[in-house]
Amino acid sequence: MSTHRHPSDVPIPPADVRPSGEPPYWEPGTVICWRYGRAVRPMRVVLDDAAGLVAWLAPRTPVLKSVLANGDDIRSVPIGPARFTTPRASKRDVWHGTGILKIAPTGVPWSVWVFWDDEGGHREWYVNLEQVHVRDKENVYTRDHVLDLVVHPDRRVVRKDEDEFAAAVEGGRFDAEVAAQIEEAADEVERSVAAWEPPFCDGWERWRPDPNWPLPSLPPPTLTPHSP
Repeated sequence: MSTHRHPSDVPIPPADVRPSGEPPYWEPGTVICWRYGRAVRPMRVVLDDAAGLVAWLAPRTPVLKSVLANGDDIRSVPIGPARFTTPRASKRDVWHGTGILKIAPTGVPWSVWVFWDDEGGHREWYVNLEQVHVRDKENVYTRDHVLDLVVHPDRRVVRKDEDEFAAAVEGGRFDAEVAAQIEEAADEVERSVAAWEPPFCDGWERWRPDPNWPLPSLPPPTLTPHSP
């Protein structure tokens, strides 16, 4: 387990990143890493073009996840400002569950995750609010914005983790201006669902992974810059 001195001391993208949605694009089947600060998720590209990136996180994929400095789960800290000020670390794990298809439309501060149940039925779209995506040759970089939305198959939308988002603002994770931008992003998602726009209308819930794809592996650790 690698430790960091403070929750704000998280890896930041290198200087040579570029916006997602610009060529060159990744070929289908390419293994990339989707990075949320300390968290690293190796994924396989399904589609990458000017409209956005679609990638598959397979069950049991080795990942790095963000944990407390003592190795405990972050959610072991009760919801409140301390959850966002307690020192953090990175820990190796595997992805649990049925796998996720992640869809990152170009230029928007969120990604849409398609979830299936254990029988393979479509369970929900999960909209993860996060920074607009940038990339280099092998990685996508973003940071989680805490507030999320769940879109049910009947198109009902429910906001998720509003209490945790309020605690993140109180703990200084986001200032008032950024918090307002995140709230507006949630409003935009709700409008997009109401109009049934892409990617919700694109049929990705019917997609299935190639059973012959091997699990990707974590890249070797590298020295990365950190935020002050």
